[in-house]
Order: sequence, then structure tokens, then C-alpha cells
Amino acid sequence: MRIVIVGGGISGLSTAFYIKARRPAWQVTLLEGAQHLGGTMRTETVAGFHFETGSNGFLTSKPDTLELVKESGAEHLLMPSNDNARIRYIYKDALHRLPESPPAFIGTRLLSVGGKLRTLGELFVPPRQDTGDETLQSFGYRRLGKEFTDVFLNAMTAGIYGSAPEAISVRAAFPLVVALERDHGGLFRGMLKKRRKQAGPGGILMSFNAGVSTYVDYLGSTLDADVHVGAPVRGIEHAAGVYRLETDSQAFEADRLVLATPAYVAAELLRGLDPGLAQRLAAIEYSPIAVVGLGYRQLEHPLQGFGLLTTASARLPVLGILWDSSIFPDRAPQGAKSLRVMIGGQRDPALALQDEPALLQSALAGVARTMGITSPPDVTFVKRWERGIPNYPVGHLANVDSLFQELARFPGLYLNSNAYYGIGLNDCVRNSRRIAERISEAP
Repeated sequence: MRIVIVGGGISGLSTAFYIKARRPAWQVTLLEGAQHLGGTMRTETVAGFHFETGSNGFLTSKPDTLELVKESGAEHLLMPSNDNARIRYIYKDALHRLPESPPAFIGTRLLSVGGKLRTLGELFVPPRQDTGDETLQSFGYRRLGKEFTDVFLNAMTAGIYGSAPEAISVRAAFPLVVALERDHGGLFRGMLKKRRKQAGPGGILMSFNAGVSTYVDYLGSTLDADVHVGAPVRGIEHAAGVYRLETDSQAFEADRLVLATPAYVAAELLRGLDPGLAQRLAAIEYSPIAVVGLGYRQLEHPLQGFGLLTTASARLPVLGILWDSSIFPDRAPQGAKSLRVMIGGQRDPALALQDEPALLQSALAGVARTMGITSPPDVTFVKRWERGIPNYPVGHLANVDSLFQELARFPGLYLNSNAYYGIGLNDCVRNSRRIAERISEAP
């Protein structure tokens, strides 16, 4: 059996790993257009500072990535986050610590007294009878109130998805929240019941020594597959149950083909096979995101915490600021400190598309206004993703389900990326394992 996987990000790599784990005799080929593996999961090192271009790790509250790391023999590369990572901030009119307990919530200045009472009144809000999809904003206004939604959910959505509550589907982006209302009648009721059943902690943030590229490079080098980088696929043909692919220098044939690429890349690859399917894939929206890394060899700010997220009402040029060297101390040289600033998203797409000098100025302005840091950084790093994070609007899941039904017209063809069923690292690994199982068990 000949398997070809197009795309060498974590989705493609983990799909290849799980197929070989189940079918070691099968021939697996992985084609990556860039000169390196990992996709957006990449670490850039500048003068001893390690800056992530995308995700900085995964939570162990879901088992998927941790199991992959263990099964691939890479536990020695793991790096748990510092205890500081549990301390988080929101910037609204000033910097406020995110409350971690009921007394802290009562005392926070992020909400007015009326806003707090409305939030606590969620206990008395009846569950929604309509089972249709809705925005996170609609869900939040209905269950928790406008003030809580415009502060907490607005900041959280910017931090996770680079999006905004009014632009994102609660069912697609936060399915566990929907399940709490559906299964328990409300969020607080559901959380209380789940807490009673929990036998252990909720998980911690994990990464890898010197950054996520350490694991990407490890997995790519130990993978029992034919891996090609710098090999963009120029076209796909399908005849007699076989897929034929061409790169600039070589042709490949596949009995099973996995497109582990962004949806817009899959659209271009499939345009010759099915223009309608390609058009639907091309219509999947992505939010532009810019990442600006700042390294300081001497900085008085303690950076004690995970970082901060901003609200739209704060009208700042940044979505959030990660205090990287506080979360994972090896991200900066001994005695130095580093930040990573997120810009753009659905809140202000044009900001992410500025040139590098303008992005750096936006980042410095955000750091100065939120943290009071005005000293110039010693090291900078800028990465702009014109199509960075898939956005999941209302109707996303129904659209993807329908799209995958259309895909069934091409037996042996699979789509796998964070554009469909979850954007996080754990989501990508879980979906990759499931696709590998389907391929391995198919006749």
C-alpha cells in the first residue's frame, strides 16, 4: 500500500507516524513544500532567544499530544511550564489579574457590581431550546451577560483564535461549553458536577526544550517514512483508483492520499479534480496574525505570569502579549527576558498586514501602554501570517460535514488540518490519529 501525505506540519507528521505504527510494511511518503517541517509550528532562534512563530505548546488536560510524544520516544524533550504560567492578566482600562477563585471574582475590577450579579445569575438562566448554531457573543450575552462577554470572552477568543465573539461559532470553537448547557442545563451547574467527578488536576502547559521545533525535528528525523522537504506538489490526477502527484523533480503514485495542508492549499491542489470542492475549500476563512518577538538582556519588569490579553474596548494595537521567558525560562539567555506580541486577527486584520517596521512599532506601543515598558529591546523578531488561524464562523461544522461528504466521491482521499475540526495541537494530533486509523483499517 502506497500512502502519500502532502504537508509536513504536525498534522502530516503525526498522520505518518500513526500509519507506520499500525502498518509498518506500508510505504509512506511525506511531501512538504517549504524547506523545513512543522508549518506554523516552528521556533526561530535569534541571538540566543527562542521565538515561536505559532503555538508554544499543548495542555496535558487532553491526552493526545502527550501520548504522541511518549509513543514516539521523545519524553526526554518535554519541558513543563513554570508555575508562573497560571497567573494571567486582562487589559481593559488597566492591567487586571484574571480571577482564579470565587473570592477573586467578587473582588475583581474587570466587571461592575451589576456585571458580576448578572454573571452569577447564569445559574437561573434556562437552557436554550433551539439546537441551531450561534455565535459565542450570542451565547455569552444569553447566559453570562453582555459585560462578562465583552471582557472575558472577548479577550479569551482573541488569545485562542485571533478572533472575536461575534465572528465565531460557539459550537465549533467551544464545544465543551455547549455541552455543559445541553447536558447540565447551565455552565456553573455543569462545572460543579464535573469538579466533583474530577480525580486529578486540569492539566499543565507543556512544550519542548529550546522550543517546539525540537520535537518537530525529532519526529521528522525518526519517522520511518520517505520525507521530502522543498517539494511543493504542482498537480494531482486521479485515475483507476490511483492518485498521481508531481513535484518539480519527481512524480509519485498513491493508493491513499492525505492533504494535510491549509484549506486554501488543498483547494489549489484539488481544482483540477473537482472545481466545486476546491471553491468550497478556498472559502474557508483565515485570520491574519502577526507575531513580534522582543528580547531584553536587562529588564526590570518581573514578568511574573503567563502574559496578558486585551479587550476590544481597550482599543490597543495588540491582541495579547505572552511573557515567554516567564512561561519557559529557556526561551531567553540566562538573565535575559523575552516577550511575544500578537497583532491583528479578526479584531483588526489590517494591523497584521503592516510591514515589519510598522508591526514592531505597534508591538512596542502595546507593550508600553499595557506594561509600562519603554526601554528598547535588544533583539527583535517579526513573523507575519497573512492567513494564520482558521476562523470558525456560525455554520462552520455543518459546512465541513457537508464538504467531507462530497469528498467521499474520491475514495482514498483525506483532508486533515486545523481548518476543519479544531485548531489546537491536541486537536490536530487527535484528528491525525483518527485518519490514520481509518486508512489502516480500510480495505
